[in-house]
Amino acid sequence: MSQSTRILIVDDDEDDFLITSDYIKSIDSAAFKIDWCSTYAKAVDHIRTSEHDIYLVDYRLGVKTGLDLLKEAVRLNCEQPIILLTGKGNQAVDKEAMQVGAVDYLIKSELNTEKLERSIRYSLERSASLKALRANERKYRSIFERSKDAVFITDEALRFKNINSATAELLGYTTEELSLLSLYELITEGKDRVSQSLEQTKEIDDAEIILINKQGEKKICILSATLEIDNTGAPYVQGIIHDITNLKRAEKAALQAEKLAATGRLVRTLAHEVRNPLNNIQMSVEQLITSNKSEDDALFLEIIQRNSKRINDLITELLNSARPTELVFKKAILQAVLDDSISAALDRITLQHINMRVRYPETPCYIQADNSKLKIAFLNIIINAVEAMKDMQGELTIAINPTPGAYVVEIIDNGCGISSENISKLFEPYFTSKRNGMGLGLAATLNILQAHKAHIDVKSKENMGTTFLISFPAIA
Repeated sequence: MSQSTRILIVDDDEDDFLITSDYIKSIDSAAFKIDWCSTYAKAVDHIRTSEHDIYLVDYRLGVKTGLDLLKEAVRLNCEQPIILLTGKGNQAVDKEAMQVGAVDYLIKSELNTEKLERSIRYSLERSASLKALRANERKYRSIFERSKDAVFITDEALRFKNINSATAELLGYTTEELSLLSLYELITEGKDRVSQSLEQTKEIDDAEIILINKQGEKKICILSATLEIDNTGAPYVQGIIHDITNLKRAEKAALQAEKLAATGRLVRTLAHEVRNPLNNIQMSVEQLITSNKSEDDALFLEIIQRNSKRINDLITELLNSARPTELVFKKAILQAVLDDSISAALDRITLQHINMRVRYPETPCYIQADNSKLKIAFLNIIINAVEAMKDMQGELTIAINPTPGAYVVEIIDNGCGISSENISKLFEPYFTSKRNGMGLGLAATLNILQAHKAHIDVKSKENMGTTFLISFPAIA
């Protein structure tokens, strides 16, 4: 922790400020400079200046609330951590605060020096990690932006007239093929915004769009273009397309890795705190079982022992899910690994009368893989697909599609699908939509796939099925 950490306490009650301030001053492990403001407006001014390292914000701020200030801080791109303080515990407020961006939620009546020190220290450490992550993101973005871009000239309807080689490479078409196409035909997301910008302002300024190339691959791109008039009076559009697909994947992978690491730290701490008293309970029960002669007491002691073991097993499972996956790589045939996973799920597929189609290239698809771990990853996805097709005529397709330098595995079901709200949380540890699930299967799957340098993309709509696309680097 910094030797001169600047803290701003935002609280409309001076007595509460003094109490909180005294707790902070009692922290011996670091030095703090504490400032106070009592109004929402002044707090916003302070946030704009970014002169503090951390903010402690009271929930009640007159007509405004601490949540309002949190939202404004997010809008102002505040990078400093914000801890929300409240007089009474409220689960709904706690949940919303974390969703909005608070790093912690503390109840004033439960505050003490130790709790504040831990919260401030963890918040600053997390903030430092996120800043380093953002710096890496900027570094990757800079590296990517210096690469060759697609440059093109089109008519007013965005029909290609002239392109460079990078455009043909990005879109997968020859120059002749593109001369018969419009850029609009290749845009799957962002088309309306592109059209409106050209009509209203005659330019497109860094619009994020999604293109589909000739091979059917989704490309996330930044489009910049201007509508010009040539010397004959004919309108034309000149523009640049930056392919940021790999950058987006890297950002997603880095953020997911940070989430997994943070979750792992939390799990290890909780496991340590729970296991110590649990071990005492187990040893005491074993002693009582040995010395007790009462059948009734023995029954209750066995219940305690059995459930203590269940808790211990759950802790072990949590720790295993958070532990980095260790793999042993060797040259493997992708078809064989998939076949092993299908065999492991075949009973479920058969019992649910699911119609399964498997489509592979005739030649072996070689990748570097840990066969047993990759089999588990595929099996988790297949089982999820099977469970999504309960109470319906299931259709499951498993295919391998060769692409330049890679093999793309497709696992497609026609099940219940995933909501847009849940799809972004799909691989987060402990997120599950199943009644009895722990949310560890797909988190472990992501760990394994990332270790294989595989890229995973999920497409889904509720009641319309789900498609998993997993791309593996090909080897000779």
